[in-house]
Amino acid sequence: MHLAYIYLVIAILTETIGTTALQASQQFSRLAPSIIVVLAYGTSFWFMALALKFMPVGLVYAIWSGLGIVFIAMIGFVVFQQRLDLPAVLGIGMIVAGIVVIQLFSNTNTH
Repeated sequence: MHLAYIYLVIAILTETIGTTALQASQQFSRLAPSIIVVLAYGTSFWFMALALKFMPVGLVYAIWSGLGIVFIAMIGFVVFQQRLDLPAVLGIGMIVAGIVVIQLFSNTNTH
C-alpha cells in the first residue's frame, strides 16, 4: 500500500472519531468528548496534509469526505440509533460507487 493511502486511512479514521466525539460532546458542553474532537480533527488534518504530498487535493478530499460520510452514517446507526431512509442509503451508496470508480479507473490517484 502506498504511503499516501496509509496517511489517508489514518485521516479518515481520526475524522470519524472526531465527528463521533462531536455528537457525544453535546455541543461542546462535555469536556472529555470536546477534547477528543479537537485532537482527532487536528490529527485528521495533519495526516490529510501528508497524503496531499502524494495525491491531488480533489481526490484526497473526495475520498476523505466520502468515506467519512459512510463511516459516520454507520456509527450513527449502531451507536446513536439514528435511522436513514431509502434516499439517504441510496445517496451514500452512490458516494461509495464514486470512490470505487476513482480507485479503479482514475489515473490521477497518486503523483
